[in-house]
Amino acid sequence: MADAPGELRMGVACSAFVVIGAVEAALGVLVPSLLDTFVLSTGSVTLLLASQIGGYALAALLNGVVNSRLGLDRMLMVAFTLLASALLLYALTPRWDVMVATGVAVGLGIGLIDAGLNTAVAQHEAGARLIGPLHGFYGVGAFTGPAIATTLLALGSGWRLVYAVLAGLSGLVLLVVWRQRRTCPWQRPPAAEGGDWRVLGQALRRPAVGLSGLVLLSAVGIEASIGTWGFSVQHLGRSQSAVAAGIGISLYWLGLTAGRFCFGGLVGRLGVIRWISCSLALLLAAQIGWSHGTEPWVALPLAGFGLAGIFPATILLIPRRLPVHLVPAAVGFATSAASAGAVVVPTSLGWIAAEMGLAGVPALLVPVVLGLAGLYGLLLPRHG
Repeated sequence: MADAPGELRMGVACSAFVVIGAVEAALGVLVPSLLDTFVLSTGSVTLLLASQIGGYALAALLNGVVNSRLGLDRMLMVAFTLLASALLLYALTPRWDVMVATGVAVGLGIGLIDAGLNTAVAQHEAGARLIGPLHGFYGVGAFTGPAIATTLLALGSGWRLVYAVLAGLSGLVLLVVWRQRRTCPWQRPPAAEGGDWRVLGQALRRPAVGLSGLVLLSAVGIEASIGTWGFSVQHLGRSQSAVAAGIGISLYWLGLTAGRFCFGGLVGRLGVIRWISCSLALLLAAQIGWSHGTEPWVALPLAGFGLAGIFPATILLIPRRLPVHLVPAAVGFATSAASAGAVVVPTSLGWIAAEMGLAGVPALLVPVVLGLAGLYGLLLPRHG
């Protein structure tokens, strides 16, 4: 966006993605502290992730309706209010059941932010150029969140302060959105002909939409699983020091961030389909290496780089064979499926790890990567 208002809107969008990236990625470093504070098993701690599924499901149902009726500005204000309040409650509550219930608000807030901003950028005339940097800033947050958490834990400040800091960052973005709404509002999308629910139903009848949702559910599930369990795998499962394990996870998010910022240039050279093929090959090699004990400071950033382009590439594929009026509903569904994947896959791995041990998590992700490649094999011919 070359115009000043457009640059301001993209600045707010990128700031929002920094915050949600930090919130989602910090949890991976905080899992051992939560286990200790509330005396939990790895299976029990996944309830915190599972509670967010309800929030993400609500986001999938409400995104189109809320966006068209409130506009993106107001929707972002509502979403960040929910997110900041929930994170503050995380920091303050002494009860595990309250924390689990609050996860619904976290999921709803992040789901609305993610779906709303992805829809806005995907429909922009420069979407192919902007979507990579937008998700690159998610990577900035995902790199920063574990770094903040690792630093505060190393200083003895505790996990509650981490969530208090994240709540403060969410409140800061809320203030920026409120100020921007007065000077440079996002345009409200036109009401969908036939109603939002009917349009969503029409979009879901297209096979490519369902497949895109499954692809993003799997890809983001892998992304979140490494971020959520990677620290615990190295620190608790493989007896690596907390600082070294934290650095490994930060390098993972750094690889993902670098790949997102390189996305536009590499897609321009290779094309979307070839880029996806190369990304999947790199991801599979890195995941196999990590499962066989390859140094995580090497395997994890390579896995991050391999994952980096899958989300934005899939979003860019969605409009290729859909009528314009179905694109917002399709993007909203796909991004909400992705958000659900960020909970479903790590939660499932946590339940399995409770039985077989954390050290087996990297090997469990290998068939998930193979499944992702198979889904792409079904999806790409529909966009040929």
